[in-house]
Amino acid sequence: MFLSKANRRSFLAASCVGVAASFSAKQGDAARAAPSFSLGIQMFSLRGYPVDEALQHAKDLGFSHVEFYPKMFSVNSDAAAIHDMNNKIKGLGLTVSAHGVNRLTKDADANRKLFEFAQAAGIQTITADPDPESFDNLDELVKEFNIRIAIHNHGPRHRYNKVVDVLEAIEKHDERIGACADLGHYIRSGERPVEVIRLLKGRLYGIHLKDFAEMKDKAEGVILGQGFIDAPAVMTALVQVGFPKDGALSIEYEKNRENPLNDIRECVRVMKEAMAQV
Repeated sequence: MFLSKANRRSFLAASCVGVAASFSAKQGDAARAAPSFSLGIQMFSLRGYPVDEALQHAKDLGFSHVEFYPKMFSVNSDAAAIHDMNNKIKGLGLTVSAHGVNRLTKDADANRKLFEFAQAAGIQTITADPDPESFDNLDELVKEFNIRIAIHNHGPRHRYNKVVDVLEAIEKHDERIGACADLGHYIRSGERPVEVIRLLKGRLYGIHLKDFAEMKDKAEGVILGQGFIDAPAVMTALVQVGFPKDGALSIEYEKNRENPLNDIRECVRVMKEAMAQV
C-alpha cells in the first residue's frame, strides 16, 4: 500500500500512540531485572573550562563516562592527539560514551572521516544531525564500522523537532541508526519525556538529561526535576525499553557556564537517587 508523506506521518503518529498505550498498560512489568546504568555528562556542560580541568571535574562530580562535543575533542585530531586524549580519559577512570552533535551530509568522504575518528577514539555512538541525503551513505558506514548514529533533536523549528520526525527519518534504515533523545528540547517541543523514551524503543542509543521550566520554545533551563523531568519515571522507562548498557546516558546542563558545578552536582544527586529506585 502506498502512503503519501502526510499519510505516512499520520500513520507513524498513530503507531506512536499505540506503543505508548501498550507501555502504559504494562507499568507493573518494569520490575524485571534492571540493568546497571552508568551516568555520564555531555561535556558541553563544562565548556567554560579547559579540557583537562573539565575532565577532572567530570570525575570529581562522580560521572562514569563523558560525551564529548566537537570543540572539546575535534574530529580532525591526529593519531597522536587521539592517543593522548584516550590516555587522559583512561587515567581518570572514565570512558567515552558518545561524541556530538556532528553534522552529516552527502559528503561521503567527510562522513567516513568522522567514523574513522570515532573508531580510533573508541567511540561507539555518534550523536548527529544528519541531512536526509546522508542516510544511504550512513547505512553503509554503520555496517562497516559497527558504530551507531543517534539523531539529536534540537527543539522547535529544527528538522528533528518531534519524535515522529526521527521515526520517519530512520524507519527504512539500518537499526544502528537511531536516536539521542534530548529530553529538554523535547520538552520545549511540547512532548513528555517518558513518552518520548517509550516511543523510541529499540532505536534509542543516547539520552540528554536536561530540564526546562515550561513547555515552550523560549523556556528557562532548570536543575533536573524542577521542570518536567520525573527522574524515577525516566529511569523506569529506560528499563522498560531496554536502553543499552553502553548507551550514552548524559546529564547536560547549559546554564551558568562559568560556574555550573554546584548545579550539576544537584542534577547528579537527583539522577542517582532515581537510579537507585529501579
